[in-house]
Amino acid sequence: MKIEINITTHKREEMMDITDLIEKKIPQGISGVCTIYAPHTTAAVTVNEGYDADVQFDILSFLNKTVPWETDYFKHSEGNSAAHIKSMLVGNSAQVIIENGKMLLGTWESIFFCDFDGPRTRKIILKFIKG
Repeated sequence: MKIEINITTHKREEMMDITDLIEKKIPQGISGVCTIYAPHTTAAVTVNEGYDADVQFDILSFLNKTVPWETDYFKHSEGNSAAHIKSMLVGNSAQVIIENGKMLLGTWESIFFCDFDGPRTRKIILKFIKG
């Protein structure tokens, strides 16, 4: 089963907690795996700590220090090469185990949609595989 969800981001770069959005789309009683996929070359999906917002701040700060926006060596004419590289580093998908209609996330874990070239309207695709 495939489900698409539209997401609107509000900043140039942000990590948006989408755990609740996904939770609402899980078919009742299903067990298996959910793949969360971002079909965008300047966005990503990751599972990380959702309890302390400083973690998201630290991740974005590290990525910005590692891949700065302002450089003289990017050739891509749209000016968003840093966003493409950050997307590649974080990855465009994540998988979560589902048991009896509930995600098996760790105590502090949340699912994040990472936009590195916003604000924009984006989408994520969920694919549930029973098992």
